[in-house]
Amino acid sequence: MLSPRLHQFLDQGHAPYSTLRHERTLTAQETANAAHIGNRHFAKTVMLKVDGEMAMMVMPAAYRIDLTRLSRALGGREVELAQEDEFRDAFPDCEIGAMPPFGHLYGIPVYVDERLVGQPEIAFNAGTHTDLVRMPYSEFERLAQPELLWLAHVM
Repeated sequence: MLSPRLHQFLDQGHAPYSTLRHERTLTAQETANAAHIGNRHFAKTVMLKVDGEMAMMVMPAAYRIDLTRLSRALGGREVELAQEDEFRDAFPDCEIGAMPPFGHLYGIPVYVDERLVGQPEIAFNAGTHTDLVRMPYSEFERLAQPELLWLAHVM
């Protein structure tokens, strides 16, 4: 089941998307495998603090974030990984760790690794550890209006 906020947002935005139910998973790599989606097409959400404020980084599951590179890309701002207890309450309609990559729905800025840009379609958590959304990347970008950055490293 999609997060109610996400479902309403996608429908109001007239976005073409499909949903897929899969076995319960906890990591982006497990989700990509369970859903039979390549880990370069599965978009994971990484929660950060940028100068002490929550932010969301969306990137292919195949990569890991480079905080130093991200800091440089953001003009030297202080960047660190957020702890679950710091963002748990920001996503009241989502399971912790299964937030969809639409931070603006929750008042959180979104950064996207540009390696997702070239993908015809991406998939991402829909607010639970058993559901995901598939949609054209171009539609995701239109709706999320993220800041595009080049930052990740292959895992």
